[in-house]
Formats: sequence, C-alpha cells, structure tokens
Amino acid sequence: MSLQPYRWSNQQLRAHAGVLDGEQSPHIILQNATCLNSYLHQWEQANVWIYGDRIVYVGDQLPVNAKEAEIVDCRGSFVVPGYMEPHVHPFMEYNPLSFARYAGQFGTTTLICDNMLMFAGMQPSKAFALIDELHQTPYSLYWWCRFDAQTELKDLAGKFNTGDILAWLRHESVLQGGELTGWPKLMEGDDEILSWMQETKRLNKKIEGHFPGASEKTLAKLMLFGAGCDHEAMTGQEALARLKHGYWVSLRHSSIRPDLDVLLKELMELGVRKFDRFFVTTDGSHPYFYENGVTDLLIKKAMEHGVPTIDAYHLASYNIAVYYNIEHLHGSVATGRIANLNILRDPRDPAPVSVLAKGKWIRRDGKALHDSSAIDWRQYNLSPLEIRWNLTKEDFHFPHPAGIHLLNNVITRPYESSVDLNRDALSPDHDECFLLMIAKDGSWRINTAIKGFARSLGGFASSYSGPEDVLMIGKNKQDMRLAFERMKEIGGGMVLVEDQRVLHEVPLPLMGRMSDLELETLIPLEKRMIHLLKERGYPYEDPAFTLFFLSATHLPFIRLTPAGIYDVKNRKVLVPASSRFSEGS
Repeated sequence: MSLQPYRWSNQQLRAHAGVLDGEQSPHIILQNATCLNSYLHQWEQANVWIYGDRIVYVGDQLPVNAKEAEIVDCRGSFVVPGYMEPHVHPFMEYNPLSFARYAGQFGTTTLICDNMLMFAGMQPSKAFALIDELHQTPYSLYWWCRFDAQTELKDLAGKFNTGDILAWLRHESVLQGGELTGWPKLMEGDDEILSWMQETKRLNKKIEGHFPGASEKTLAKLMLFGAGCDHEAMTGQEALARLKHGYWVSLRHSSIRPDLDVLLKELMELGVRKFDRFFVTTDGSHPYFYENGVTDLLIKKAMEHGVPTIDAYHLASYNIAVYYNIEHLHGSVATGRIANLNILRDPRDPAPVSVLAKGKWIRRDGKALHDSSAIDWRQYNLSPLEIRWNLTKEDFHFPHPAGIHLLNNVITRPYESSVDLNRDALSPDHDECFLLMIAKDGSWRINTAIKGFARSLGGFASSYSGPEDVLMIGKNKQDMRLAFERMKEIGGGMVLVEDQRVLHEVPLPLMGRMSDLELETLIPLEKRMIHLLKERGYPYEDPAFTLFFLSATHLPFIRLTPAGIYDVKNRKVLVPASSRFSEGS
C-alpha cells in the first residue's frame, strides 16, 4: 500500500458512504436550503447532509437514519461555499491562527498563505510540524513556497537553497511557488529560479507572479517560463492584458492598493462579461483594513459593479478552487467537498449569519462560537524578541546626507538632506526625520534620513520590518532611544514616544513580528497607532507597510538592506552599512 497521505482514510470513506445507506447518521442536515450550484450556475433547493468534516450528499432526499443529526431548517436561507482568500501574508502583525479565526467569522474559511516567515526562520521539519498543527484547527490553510527573499540578504543562497525549496514544493499543503518578486533575476538568466519553477510545474502546482508594470512582452515571457496568475494589475487594461496572455487574474483590494473599484469599473467598460478566470484578494493587508470584513466585502463590491451574483461568489470560491486544483475539496456546495459552508439571509449580502468550517459551527445565528484551537508558539521559535545589545552614542552619528524620500506608502526615491543630522533634535518645520536600522543581532547599522514620513514625531521604534531588523525613526534622538528601550522590554513591537513619555505601543511578542492577541483586540491598538502617527504628520494610509517595505528590493527605488542603502534600479549599494558588534557583546 502506498505511504502517500490521504485526506480521508479508507475507513472514513466507508463511513461516508454508509451514511447514504442508513448505516450511519449524518451529524448535520441543512434542510430546505437554497444552495448555490456552481456547476449549473444557478440556485437550487436541496438538503445538505454533513458527516464529520465532509458533505456526503446534496439533493432532494433526506436520510433514512437521522438519529444523531442536528437538523437545521434553512427555509428562506441561502447556502454558499466557504470563501477562499488566495493571497494571505499570515504574519502582518496578526498570526496565522488569529487571522484564520477572525476571517472565519466573515465566512472566509480557506487561506492560501505565504511561507516567508517560516521559510526564513525555521528548518523545514519545524515548519511542517506547525503546518500540521494548524491543519488540526477548523480552518483550511494551504501554503506557497517562496523563491526569493524580497531583499538583499548576506546569505541569500544559504537561505534559499534547492534542498529546502524542493522539500517545501513537495509538501502536500503547498499549492504554488512564488510570489515571484525576484522575476527580474529570472529574466536576466537565473536558471536556478527557472529550475525551481520547472519542478513546481512538474508537480502540477501553480506559480504566482508579482509583475507590477510589466510590459506585454514581459508578461508573455513570464507565461512561457511557467507563471499562471498575477495579482499586480492596477488598471482594467492591465488586467485584460494578463487575461489575453492566458493568465488567471487576481483582482486586488488591499490597504495600500484598494484597486477593486477601479479594476471592475474599467473591466466592465472594456466589455468584460465573463469572470471565470478572475478571483479577488485582500493581499495580506494589516489588521485595521479588516475591521468590517474580509473577502465578503470584495464579493459585495463585485456585485455593486455589476458582476452577476453567482459570478461574484465564484470570484471568492469556485474559481480559486479550480485554479489551484483543489475543486474536489473546496469551492462548491457539492457531495464530497469539505464542509466549509456559509449560510446567508440574502444572496445580495455575502456577510454570513452562520458559518461551518470543516463541519463545525464557528458562527451561529450572528454570534461567534468559541474555538479552543491554540498553538504553543514557543516550540516553533516564535518567542518574544530578545535583544542582547544596547544602543551607543555612535549609533546616533549620521555621517552621510544620503536619504530616502517617501513618495507614498511604499515607493521611495533618493535625496540628499541639507539639515544637520548630528544635532540631538530636528525642527518640526520640515518633514525630515532621523532613520536608523540596526540588525537584530546588533552586527550592523544604517544611519540615514527619511523625508515624508512625519513632521513632529518624537521617537518611534519598531521590530516590525521586512527582514526583522530594528527600525527607529524620529526627530528627537532621546525619544528614539527610549522608544527602542521600551520595544526591547516588551519583546518586540511598535512603540511611540514623545517628550520622553511612551504614548502608545503595539506589542508583537511572536519574534517581534506578530501579536498573540485576537484581531478584535489588535485592530483598535493598530488604529490608535495609525491615528497618532497621522497626527504627527504621516501623510499616507498604512505606516506598517512603510516599515515593512523599507527593505523590499522588488519595489523602487531606494531600500535599506543588510548591505546598506541600496539603489534597486542600478543594483548597487550607495552607502554601505556600518559594522557594529556581535550579539551579546
């Protein structure tokens, strides 16, 4: 017998079939429901039988044996498949479990997640143990396999090596390679990435692009190399160009790119009326963005822009399942699928009244039900950040005028500061601040200035950054120092200080990157921090993304990397990082 793992054992499959013969009772019967039939593209009256975590029958009949069944009268209600989010970054202040639990309350019960944090911070065996533990929760989590780090790491080849990447690609919960933020290297002849893509396709898995501003010729080449989907279209014309080259198109609506209204309006104007190769994503937004919903809000937007109701639901369910080759498990209300189901009062309102996840009620009649799922994060090295070094006077020496000009949430340009950066404090009459990045182990630092972040910011410290190094920004060096000390004391997070007083903090005790709080608690904490930063001159929407992408070399034009201040376009270091000392010294 093959050692290949199966979703259900032979014994379970026999039990499922036995329900139809009356040998077993279903556990739940949704009776007289109006169900979305994705294959007929219509609504149908049906009874849905659920046994364990599986739908075992959808049709007109009722079971002869219903002794152990909870019978739910769904007359007047509508049943749709659980929503799917195809592009999750499950470490954007929240953690994978807290986001899954929160998203589930809005009907999004299947997540396809970025593995970057686990890939960079854990051995594959440890990461796969965490994946297995998350699999035991009511939520369906699948994963990507990253091919690049999004920044210039000193040991890039050591971290992104063929052995580890192949181990990830061959894991049953991994559905795709990517996202391909390093596609320029691929285009310039990086055959290692191309070989990883070849293996991904051989395994019948997908490759997610990341192709902002790509020309038609570039899109065609990347399709030839194996890319199958891209989420970076910012206009209807860009989405249509991808569609014409055979891509599936993920329409994004996120905290820094809330593009769905524009995309749908322009696609409609371009005459698009067929939506079976589109889906929608929130693209790993920060907590505040989800205050009023998750994927359900995108379905509603699609309807508001004239997408037919059933097509709008398919954008967040059936289409995604078909693309990722998991339609036999997800994406429809049909026999054999995992029992991830949303019960609605009205098909024009995608916010569910009740939610089933793997056959368990997680929301019932408008109220959240207790989910006892818990992860001991410490066993996966996700503990409070331990910083064993101290700031010195030299750390606040700024010898170079080269700085970073922030043009929006994430795009930067180089500039030269004309202010005296070796003063203890800067004037609030301009929007330049000190910017200091120090390696998590204390081995190097970058001293520069940032223009366009704030005008009257005392001191702000954050362990939340792309490469997990420490950032400090502010007008006052003493406030910056105090913010750092407090951030260090709480085991990581974001701390705002003014006049030597801590104004607000967002603790992130899981590696200094993620909170252990539920999103209902985390969202107001983050919103308060955003409000305070905006009061002090932050002009954009999402300061956490500014911090996160300061090191991201897949974005233009100037970034902070372990090598120093880096010119992305010309691929050269403008100002090298300064050596400090080793951790613990």
